Amino acid sequence: MNRKPFSKDLLDIDLEREARKIINQIRTILSKQLKRRGLIVALSGGIDSSTCLGLAVKALGPERVFGLMMPERHSSDKTLDLSTSVADAFQVDRVHEDISGILEALGFYKRYDDAVRQAIPEYGQGWKSKIVIPNATQSKSFNLFSIVAQDPDGQIIKQRLPLKAYLEIVAATNFKQRTRKMLEYYHADRLNYAVTGTPNRLEYDQGFFVKLGDGAADIKPIAHLYKTQVYKMAAFLGVPEQICKRAPTTDTYSLPQGQDEFYFSLPYDKMDLCLYGKNNGYTPEQVAPEVELTPEQVQRVYEDIDTKRSTTRYLHLSPVLIEKVLEIN
Repeated sequence: MNRKPFSKDLLDIDLEREARKIINQIRTILSKQLKRRGLIVALSGGIDSSTCLGLAVKALGPERVFGLMMPERHSSDKTLDLSTSVADAFQVDRVHEDISGILEALGFYKRYDDAVRQAIPEYGQGWKSKIVIPNATQSKSFNLFSIVAQDPDGQIIKQRLPLKAYLEIVAATNFKQRTRKMLEYYHADRLNYAVTGTPNRLEYDQGFFVKLGDGAADIKPIAHLYKTQVYKMAAFLGVPEQICKRAPTTDTYSLPQGQDEFYFSLPYDKMDLCLYGKNNGYTPEQVAPEVELTPEQVQRVYEDIDTKRSTTRYLHLSPVLIEKVLEIN
C-alpha cells in the first residue's frame, strides 16, 4: 500500500472545510435526530470545551448556546476566569454553578481525604494532592499509581497508592464529573436543549472520561479530531489566545496536574502522532524519529494504547440488555 512518509504534517487538516462539516452536522443532528432547540456546553477553561462552544455558536448562533461554568474547591484559580473569557468571546448566556456545596453534601472531600490517608496518614487540612502514573515509555511494568501530596509548608511527599486507596480516590473524584453532568441536563431540560460532550479523539479512543459523567452527552462534535487538530481549530474559530496556548490539564485534583501525568503515556502532541501512526498502520520504526523516541519506546506506547482500549471498553458500552426489545431497536 502506498502511503505518505510519516510526519507531523499528516495531522494537518483544512480547518475551514472541517469546521463547515461539523457545523452542518450539528444543525442536522439537532433538528432531525435530537429535536432540541439549542446546545448546552460545560466550560472548563480548556481547549476542548472552548472549541465545542465556538463550533456550537457558529452552527446555531449565540442565542441558542448556553454555557455552564462549574468549578469547585479543588479547581484551579484560573478556571472561572478562563471559562468566562470564552463565554464573553462568543457572547453566549452563561451561569456559574459552584458545585463545592453539592460535593460537600455527598461527602466527597471527606471520602477523598480518608482515601489519601491510607497512603499518607498525616494528610489533612491545608494539604493538596494529585495522583500520577509512570511514563509508559520508561517501563515495561504495570502502571502503578502514586499519590503526590504537598503539606501546608510546601513540602512534597510521594507514596505508592495501594489498590484500595486508588480505587476510592477515583470513585470519589468521579462525583465531580457526575455532578456537573446532572446540572448540564437540568439546564438542558429547562431550555429544551441538548448536552454537548467535549472529548477529542485521543480522550474518546483511550477512555479518558467518566461513565455517566463527562462521558454522557447527546452530541460529541470533536470526538473524531486529534488534540493537535483541536488546538488549530480553536485558533481558527477565535478562541482566546490564553486558552490556545495553555497546556492540557485535568483540573480535577488540588495540585496542578497534566494529562500525561495522570493518564496518557506522552504529552498530547506526541501521543497524537503515536495514535495516528498506530491507527494508520505505521510501524514504531517509522514513527519514532518524529516523536523523538526509540522504536522500542513507541512499541510500548502502542501496547499501552491497546491496553487502554481493552480496559476502558466498558465505558463506551450502552446498557446491555438480556434480550433485544425489537420495537425500540
